[in-house]
Amino acid sequence: MDQRRTLRSSALALMAAALLASGCGGPGPGPDGDRDAAVDTAADAALRPYTTQKPVWRACGTPGFQCARLTVPLDYDRPGDGTIKLAVARKKATGPGKRLGSLLVNPGGPGGSAVEYLQLFAGTGYPAPVRARYDMVAVDPRGVAGSEPVTCLDGREMDAYTQIDQTPDDPAETRRLTDAFRSFAEGCAERSAALLPYVSTEDAARDMDILRAVLGDERLTYVGASYGTFLGATYAELFPGRTGRLVLDGALDPSRTARQVNQDQTAGFETAFRSFAADCVARADCPLSTGSTAQAADRLRALLARLDARPLPTGEPRRLGEALATTGVLAAMYDEGAWPRLREALTSALDGDGAPLLALADGYYERSGDGSYSNLMFANAAVNCLDLPPAFSSPAEVERASGAFEKASPVFGRGFAWAALNCAYWPSRATGTPHRITAEGAAPILVVGTTRDPATPYRWARALAGQLSSGTLLTYEGDGHTAYGRGSDCVDTAVNRYLLEGTVPRDGTRCR
Repeated sequence: MDQRRTLRSSALALMAAALLASGCGGPGPGPDGDRDAAVDTAADAALRPYTTQKPVWRACGTPGFQCARLTVPLDYDRPGDGTIKLAVARKKATGPGKRLGSLLVNPGGPGGSAVEYLQLFAGTGYPAPVRARYDMVAVDPRGVAGSEPVTCLDGREMDAYTQIDQTPDDPAETRRLTDAFRSFAEGCAERSAALLPYVSTEDAARDMDILRAVLGDERLTYVGASYGTFLGATYAELFPGRTGRLVLDGALDPSRTARQVNQDQTAGFETAFRSFAADCVARADCPLSTGSTAQAADRLRALLARLDARPLPTGEPRRLGEALATTGVLAAMYDEGAWPRLREALTSALDGDGAPLLALADGYYERSGDGSYSNLMFANAAVNCLDLPPAFSSPAEVERASGAFEKASPVFGRGFAWAALNCAYWPSRATGTPHRITAEGAAPILVVGTTRDPATPYRWARALAGQLSSGTLLTYEGDGHTAYGRGSDCVDTAVNRYLLEGTVPRDGTRCR
């Protein structure tokens, strides 16, 4: 399991729900249209064939939605040398009230389909006052889903990859794991070589600016979750004068190295598991313990160790080993609403049936019943490995660092450490580096953090809000991944007021 996958938005929201343009009239001002328009540059002139294109909108998917294709340069350094077609969707403002422009949404990942997220959740699930005033818009980032997806392995190969033991106990198991990482990378190079160097977050942020111009908005209004916060912050860094109202929910800290990111997530999932365990042991149906959270953790570790030695039957050819079981447990950490399902799955596993935990893992990996996978995992690796230099360069480095990871999480630490080795074998050299993002000159940016968020630890939200010159931090004291639209009236009211009126909450506001 590639733990860096966990930077996406709520996995379970996309499973259940997860997880485009302005009106037909002429261009209108964005929500902050009274600000000076961005200065046209030579780079803008070179991109004018893209920013002046007229997309053809057609009905698609759920009634009320329209889809189109957006053409962008493959390489922004040579915008005339090749193009990519991006999938875009919108749901026009429903009224009443004056239209405020376009609201671009991204659910995270990297690799999550924004178009799917819009059609299954945001387009109908965002608060009605927001949908009334904004055209809801989404674009699948380059390399993702409908936007010329990165491809690496077929379904059979992915089944094998997801079952590889990621807590190797001897040199032979270590070789099998590193061979799997190499085979994954080689598959991506074989099937998507021409695209791999051009799927960075910076490339995707530049695509968003093309879309902003095509939609007729002077400034970008945006809600990004999880990895989508890094995408939004990168946009603000590149185009501070074109930022409108940006909401970054479940924030990443762009100053962290890949190793630090993985170790921070290790601690984040440990915090989330302790919260789950504390809730579990207070219930009569808890399969892990009726005593303490420490006992619950010990029993889970014992279960995973047994699965490492003897995988469980699942009613199909795949068996539930340690790797898939760990994925199933981690998938349920994204949303406390999944905790009852996890208790049932753990009960079944302890009784000898691995099917329920396997189903949780399959949902996380977006595996269909026919054995095929979405390209989410492929795009996730392609973007992450381009955005930051590898966390580790060799198994020996992992071994030296594994103690720190296990200290951060006695349950999950060793697996997280080994999963962070995947980018060491990537065919395209990283183009990004860890750095602070200040976005000097940007309009106010609202950063939202959840105190027990497993995938994007709360410390990252505090860090990003502190780095941004116009950042404001809104805190949700609770469980799960991200906060907006997850049941907190306090959070939703603050975000809605910002999107509709441009008023940010007082910095440091806390919601419970």
